[in-house]
This record gives sequence, C-alpha cells and structure tokens, in this order.
Amino acid sequence: MRVLHVYSGNLFGGVETLLLTLARERASAAALSHEFALCFDGRLSRQLASEGAVIHRLGEVRFSRPWSVLRARGELRAVLRRQPTDVVVCHSPWSHAAFGPAIARARRPLVFFLHDAVQGRHWLERWASRTRPDVVVCNSRYTAGTIPNMFPAAASRVVHLPVAPGAPSGGVEERRRTRARLGATEEDVVVIQVSRLERWKGHALHLDALARVRHLPRWRCWIVGGAQRPSEQQYLEELQAQAARSGIADRVRFLGQRDDVPSLLAAADVHCQPNTGPEPFGITFVEALYAGLPVVTTAMGGALEIVDERCGLLVPPDAGALAAGLERLLLSAEERARLGAAAPGRAQQLCDPGARLADLARAFEVAVASRSATP
Repeated sequence: MRVLHVYSGNLFGGVETLLLTLARERASAAALSHEFALCFDGRLSRQLASEGAVIHRLGEVRFSRPWSVLRARGELRAVLRRQPTDVVVCHSPWSHAAFGPAIARARRPLVFFLHDAVQGRHWLERWASRTRPDVVVCNSRYTAGTIPNMFPAAASRVVHLPVAPGAPSGGVEERRRTRARLGATEEDVVVIQVSRLERWKGHALHLDALARVRHLPRWRCWIVGGAQRPSEQQYLEELQAQAARSGIADRVRFLGQRDDVPSLLAAADVHCQPNTGPEPFGITFVEALYAGLPVVTTAMGGALEIVDERCGLLVPPDAGALAAGLERLLLSAEERARLGAAAPGRAQQLCDPGARLADLARAFEVAVASRSATP
C-alpha cells in the first residue's frame, strides 16, 4: 500500500518524530510504502532526506495568502496524477484544512490523523471539518474522545504511535562521559525533561518542585528542548530567571535542541515532565521508558495510557505533590531501579513499531474500503 503523508514540516515535535519513525521502520511494515508531501523545508525534511525518504515539496503555505494555498493544492494534485497513491494522510487540522478538499476531489482515500485534542471552535478546525475523511486515526483514547467536535459521524481507530527504542548506548563508560560533560558525577541523581518549550509542558511547575527539594544533596536537572518560536524564547528566559530566583540555577542546565537525546536519556536517572495541560499521547514518555527511566508526570491526558504504578509516578499538577514524588525517587535508588526495570517492557507493549504499523495498515484499509463503497 502506497501512503502519502501531507504535513507542514516547519517545526519539530511529536508529529515529526512519528513521520521519521515511519521512514526509518520500513522493514517493520513491508506492506506499507511511505512518501511525504511537505510545505516547508527544515529539520524534518533534512532528516527524512537523510533516511532516503521520497519527499514532495508543495511550497510554503500561509492561510493569510490564499493564493499560496491554491498553488500548493495544485502541486499536490500534480503529485497524485503522476503516481498511484492508495491512501493520503493529513496530519493535523492545518494540513486537512489546506489539502483535504483537493484530496477529496481527487477521490483518493483520505485519512485524518488526529495528534491533539480538538474542540471544533478554532477557525482551522471549523475549516477542516468541512471535508469529512474516510477514517480518523487517533494517537490515544484521550484524543479519540474529542473527535465528535470535528467529525461526529466519522469512522475512527485508536493507534498508539510506533516508537522505536533508542540506539544502543555505549554502556557505563559512555554514560560516565556524558554525565561528566554536563557536570554530573556518578553519585548525582539526574532528572531529565525532554520536550518542546511550551508552557503546558510544565517546565515552570518542574522547577517549582525542584526548588522545594533543594535541601537534598546530589541531584541535577537537564532541560532538553530548544526555542522554535519567539514566544518559546521568551518562555526559556523566564525559566532561566525562575531557576536563578529559586537558588537552583547551579543544578539546572538548559541544553537546548539536541541530536543526542538517546545518549542523554541513557545518562539520566529519572524522567520528569509534569504537564499542566493534557498530553495528547506522549512519545517522550515512551522514549524514556525504553531507556529504562522511571517517568514522573501529571495524571491527565495520554500519560494515563502510558504510565502506571509499575513504571512511574502519576501526580496531581501541584508543586507539593510533584516535589514529594521526586523526593521519593531522589532518595531511593531501589525504587528507581524497580520502576526502571519494568519500563522497557511497558514501552514495547504499547509502541512496538511492528505491531503499531500493522494497526496503521488496518486503519488505512478501512479508508480504502470506505472510499471504494462511496458512489
């Protein structure tokens, strides 16, 4: 089955991580052949190209410039005319609003991949809802619960995202070197957060909780993720100021955007991302579990489908509760080891690439059957 994924491609986060996984895991699902239609060049297009993926460039799209939408739709129609395509997948309301009508007019099976909760009130969601897809694929039961806000009568499937384990670490010596480069000794307990620099990811709450355990010795925190927008740069500066005011600036390192996240996870001891808003799914939680890290997060959204008492701690979005959970793990190597031992198995159970790609293939087959049955 030949699948064309349509997306903007100008930022980098969970959707982009999924698309890279699809390009990398070709051997896990030989029945699926993935190609990518992108509007913007950037990190995603570069990394897809490095994986040998087929990329169709549609041109930059700005909804404030309607002619750019029409031009890009024309480019997509040309792609669909040039080659057989069994299924077209629009990732996000933005992509579906921009390209759903052109795909529907071309009478190609259309999949809307829902990566976030939708309310149906934003103008992009309202625009996208005018083109009903043949099937909606949801990355969690949490996001699936919001589908009726856009497509009340659409068929849907929940498919947890395929996530591959990180590259094998270099063992104890690489861990020691990574920690030394970042100012951590082997005796330190390193708490890591890997996420976009967005307020609802809970960085400020994380720092507040760490300030409450500053009396505990020998812990460090690594914040991984770089600013991709001016608002995120402002947020980063606020976080740095907060760490300084709290007296923990010497123990918190803001590492920016990194290409060595698997090595950083392998060198850490605890993953903490205390969202203040629901995570639609949580690829970063799964990556941390694969690395054998206990995960501490807030009890909301997709995290409830990933983290349980066997592999981590779920806490309320409250600094006191979060500090208590972190203190428990900072003080107990045995508790960290117990939760970490179960973590990789939990990640594989949820997100094994072969199994989840097979689920995606079945969802795409539903779209094909639905389109075939449409007069």
